[in-house]
Amino acid sequence: MNPVARWLFAAALVASTAACVTINIYFPAAAAEKAADRIIDEVWQLREGAGSAPVTPPAAGDAK
Repeated sequence: MNPVARWLFAAALVASTAACVTINIYFPAAAAEKAADRIIDEVWQLREGAGSAPVTPPAAGDAK
């Protein structure tokens, strides 16, 4: 095996090994829900502070 082929084989082996690595990140559901609630509260406070009228969703029976 010539040196170039050996180098290519080693590079392919390293690349395929690196491609098989999986990183699992765990996000606790309770913490994610609290963060979402906090963001929603901040958005509503910004909207109320801007002086705009509150947006109310249409009733279930209303059609456009």
